[in-house]
Amino acid sequence: MRIVVVGKESPVYVEAAAGAELRFVDTLDDASDIFGEMEAVIGRVPPHVLAKAPKLRWVHSPSAGVDADLTPEMLASPVVLTSSAGNGGISLAEHSLLLMLMLNRDVPRWMRAQAGHRWDHFVHSELAGLTVGIYGLGNSGLDLALKAKAFHMRVLGVRRRPEQPSPNVDELCSLDQLLAESDFVVVTAPRTPSTAGVFDSDAFARMKSSAYFICISRGGIADDDALLEALRTGQIAGAGLDAHGVEPLPPESPFWSLPNVIVTPHNGATSTGTRRRSQEIVAENLRRFVTGEPLHNIVDKSAGY
Repeated sequence: MRIVVVGKESPVYVEAAAGAELRFVDTLDDASDIFGEMEAVIGRVPPHVLAKAPKLRWVHSPSAGVDADLTPEMLASPVVLTSSAGNGGISLAEHSLLLMLMLNRDVPRWMRAQAGHRWDHFVHSELAGLTVGIYGLGNSGLDLALKAKAFHMRVLGVRRRPEQPSPNVDELCSLDQLLAESDFVVVTAPRTPSTAGVFDSDAFARMKSSAYFICISRGGIADDDALLEALRTGQIAGAGLDAHGVEPLPPESPFWSLPNVIVTPHNGATSTGTRRRSQEIVAENLRRFVTGEPLHNIVDKSAGY
């Protein structure tokens, strides 16, 4: 059994896949001599490789979101795709709260005062008693719900499968209700054909003028032009953006200089904990693949996650 791992050699993976032949490569093309023999790949598989790998049975994406992996060729292929879903849920929930607190207390104002050596003492808000609406109740969304309850917040949620358990969510609701009642609208959903562009000019018009928009999962779920207009006109109070429609965010993007926006460089899940959980997910699936057990985090290709 031949398995190709795109990345540095890992004794943990070797141990997990005992009995299989693992090759560690910097890029998948470095394993071109065994494309015809490999049965699994840990890493993204571009269409030109998929066409040359008749024995390929399993691909594991290094990301929790698999929009970049779901090429037309992968969608049409019988190859099983798994993801690293759950690796960054805790870190992304923390990042959401960080952005919420920074916006709620106007932390940029304190930072400007510190830079100018000014004692700027002002009255600010608090999260307690406010409503957070979470669009997408996967790993990061549910962990955010838990953390928001610890801040004494009301939690609304929208999810594709409302029959699934949603602990710490006060109410599952429609998008219309979430937009109308939330003080913070937080996007934690994957980008799929059904979520792309959901937050358009009409959606922002339905938010409170005092509300903030936060996106920590994927860009493209919000229409950037509509978001810019809502921010510039005061239709919404501000935004915290870790995921962007174009990445890296171009230097000329107006998002950088808007006074009511906090920009972070899709860095919310770049933590030691995320890295450790990613390795654990891969190692467990390697063990399962070699022993013939069902894999974790199998992607529903039609749903996009």
